[in-house]
Amino acid sequence: MDEEARTYDVVVVGGGPVGENVADRTRAAGLSTVIVERELLGGECSFWACEPSKALLRPVVARADAGRVPGLEDAVRGPLDVEAVLAHRDRMAAHWKDADQVGWLDSVGVDLIRGHARLTGPKQVSVVTPDGQTVRLTARHAVALCTGTGTALPGIPGIDAVRPWTNREGTAADRVPGRLAVVGGGVVAVELATAWQALGAQVTLLIRGEGLLRTMEPFAGELVAEALREAGVDIRTGTEVTSVRRVGGADGGLRLALSDGGELAADEVLFATGRAPRTADLGVESVGLTPGAWLTVDDTFLVDGVDGGWLYGVGDVNRRALMTHQGKYQARIAGAAIGARAAGVPLDSGRWGAHTATADHLAVPQVVFTTPEVASVGLTTHEARRTGRRVDVVDYDLARLAGAQQYAVGYRGRARMLVDTDRGTVAGVTFVGPGVGELLHSATVAVAGEVPLDRLWHAVPAFPTISEVWLRLLETYRDDVGRRFP
Repeated sequence: MDEEARTYDVVVVGGGPVGENVADRTRAAGLSTVIVERELLGGECSFWACEPSKALLRPVVARADAGRVPGLEDAVRGPLDVEAVLAHRDRMAAHWKDADQVGWLDSVGVDLIRGHARLTGPKQVSVVTPDGQTVRLTARHAVALCTGTGTALPGIPGIDAVRPWTNREGTAADRVPGRLAVVGGGVVAVELATAWQALGAQVTLLIRGEGLLRTMEPFAGELVAEALREAGVDIRTGTEVTSVRRVGGADGGLRLALSDGGELAADEVLFATGRAPRTADLGVESVGLTPGAWLTVDDTFLVDGVDGGWLYGVGDVNRRALMTHQGKYQARIAGAAIGARAAGVPLDSGRWGAHTATADHLAVPQVVFTTPEVASVGLTTHEARRTGRRVDVVDYDLARLAGAQQYAVGYRGRARMLVDTDRGTVAGVTFVGPGVGELLHSATVAVAGEVPLDRLWHAVPAFPTISEVWLRLLETYRDDVGRRFP
């Protein structure tokens, strides 16, 4: 077996968007950097999650919107062109080739090693390449673990034998199954249920709990469930899969045994039952950590329990906010902190400082690309009460807006704003309705910027747009609690 040794300032394990952004920032700080990636550079988001799933959903959402616009209803009747939708998905996933990503990495001066990386000790990483070579890497300053997560499959009888779909098969499949069972009630479950039902599958959504999108405001899951049912999805709450088996014959496929004693026939089953960190085979035990466990980190993303201040856990692997954009934010913070520590510069570690991931705690934005869309940032009502934050809850029916009525006939939607009563700022916002994803960044700016309501009153929304909801929320707050604005 061939073997070589190399030394860099920074070794990044995992070449998804998070690893790429860590490397970009450390390279910008003048530190030599290498990325180790065992699959495709660009990671889960580019090839099996964000990009392909949104490519599947965009035609679905566009058709739903067009179907509510006078003069277009007849033009969008009938089924989607499945072949065209899947071809668009393939283009957005770059046909599962990462040449463009490699080109970008070359342009910023970051090296790439393909292979499986494992820690072997402090600042030591061993990589086995696809051709069997071993490359031993030493980091002068930092090793960043950016390996993300994989689907957490439940331990039910028969699951290993039936080759279930995960998010990877759910976003990359080249055919529409006749009958698709989706197990789960979170974002992945509702998005892929929306997409495949619209593409022609008969989708059954099996949810262990009592509703969808349980970490968001309750009305979000209720409105999405209403739309899914109208689209033909069979939603069954309080239902668990107890076993699964594949059968042969003319009526082959799968049989799912259910907790209510019934059985469901399906051609494929997709499990969207949570995520697990990819730390099981990273060699973390060599530095005193537990294989397969989440990495606990501080607000600069140094891993707890590892001496010397050299090991970072960035992105989904630390479980703080399992979204690509938030992982990229973490990467910018971590990369800047690595650069500062390497240069011996004091860290800006105050609240909202350049080396502190404050947004992870207070201003995490998220969009669910269903019909209707769901967009949220900051606290929910439940989270505010759980943490003891004093908030006033302000609701508004989006259908009352002139902009919403222009957007679609029969527009249905809802907005909620949480006002921090002690500080007079916005603590959280949730929008549900067609087109609300594009409202989210204004809400994120309001929450992250801690904009006083007295100043927000002067941010005038254009008429007639859906963004006029900001004015209506402020007026509702003024009228309900007697708040005096200028």
